[in-house]
Amino acid sequence: MKLTILGGGGFRVPLVYGALLGDRGEGRVTEVVLHDLDAGRLSAVTRVLAEQAAPVADAPAVTATTDLDDALRGADFVFSAIRVGGLEGRAEDERVALAEGVLGQETVGAGGIAYGLRTVPVAVDIARRVARLAPDAWVINFTNPAGLVTEAMSRHLGDRVIGICDSPVGLGRRIARVLGANPKEAWIDYVGLNHLGWVRGLRVAGRDELPRLLADPDLLGSFEEGKLFGVDWLRSLGAIPNEYLHYYYFNREAVRAYQQAERTRGAFLRDQQAGFYERVERSESSALELWDRTRAEREATYMAENRETAGAGERDADDLSGGYEKVALALMRAIARDERTTLILNVRNRTTLAVLDSEAVIEVPCLVDANGAHPVAVDPLPGHATGLVCAVKAVEREVLAAAESGSRTTAAKAFALHPLVDSVNVARRLVEGYTAVHPGLAYLR
Repeated sequence: MKLTILGGGGFRVPLVYGALLGDRGEGRVTEVVLHDLDAGRLSAVTRVLAEQAAPVADAPAVTATTDLDDALRGADFVFSAIRVGGLEGRAEDERVALAEGVLGQETVGAGGIAYGLRTVPVAVDIARRVARLAPDAWVINFTNPAGLVTEAMSRHLGDRVIGICDSPVGLGRRIARVLGANPKEAWIDYVGLNHLGWVRGLRVAGRDELPRLLADPDLLGSFEEGKLFGVDWLRSLGAIPNEYLHYYYFNREAVRAYQQAERTRGAFLRDQQAGFYERVERSESSALELWDRTRAEREATYMAENRETAGAGERDADDLSGGYEKVALALMRAIARDERTTLILNVRNRTTLAVLDSEAVIEVPCLVDANGAHPVAVDPLPGHATGLVCAVKAVEREVLAAAESGSRTTAAKAFALHPLVDSVNVARRLVEGYTAVHPGLAYLR
């Protein structure tokens, strides 16, 4: 079975390959094609993968190419993990937004809109090529903003594109762990959009254990989200939000922390990863060891500003092990082998949330089999959550419309309508600022 990874020179690709190395049985991936526009990054990642594969006799063969069409032909699965504009683009997204006093995070607020406007046209082109060159392939979208990009691609690939994220998985795992339950045996009642969802229940053997967690302040304050949001706020909500909702619930504090930080997250990753790729190119020492050390630093500093604002301290060691590659492998196995499973995924709504139309991509538990991912019926969201979901989905739709039409006016509308952008004038200045620094936004007129 052939797997094509778009963004194959990306830093997290070894996580995916490592998961493939542990896979056994019929229908496993035997060929991996890495595609990237940067030949140097492809070379570095290929070295890391070769070291990973060395002790494994039947490791999937790895090839690398800068030709997108060649990479897609004959693919059974396509992982899309691209970053349009690179980490320099992410750093600019943050800088421009923070200069206007609004959030520049890569998936939330102004930064997420800018990233989406750059990414959607490229993702749509990829979707059209997949439909033409590998019509039977399943596309698993890692590319952020994951829900928005998945929806853009679904307009050309239908249900054969599925978005994934490790945030809901990590959240469910932490809740189960603190309750003394096996995460594999727990049903997580989670619903929302990508990076905008809530756990409303966690059932073990048919019993909802979340009320027990919410009733125990010591237990509730002992894990990441309890520290990040505070016990009182979680009990007020009656649910456990995805960590990215910290940007909404504590927006002023988050913006201030980012403005005061020595470097933004994007600038940190840009500098860190540039150093990694340069060291691999110059050094004859182990590329895998260099990658491991860099990854550990990357994971330990994840959402550091938010945790500092909340006084949450360092991340727990159990939360530094990644997870999205495991979701991707489980999804691929379920489809390729009809190994039925339940995963929280980004898929078209159909009739799951009545407040959204059937084509809107949402993030919910899905039953997965050889025919793809099928969203599970869920209870309606409470009013406060419904308001946020509908507002952000409306913004996503304006981003898609702007990407299709090339309209600066529509792009400005997308910024202005976002709950975290508090002025139409700021929205217009954001469009001017982003188009001035991003060649990828030259299509906006």
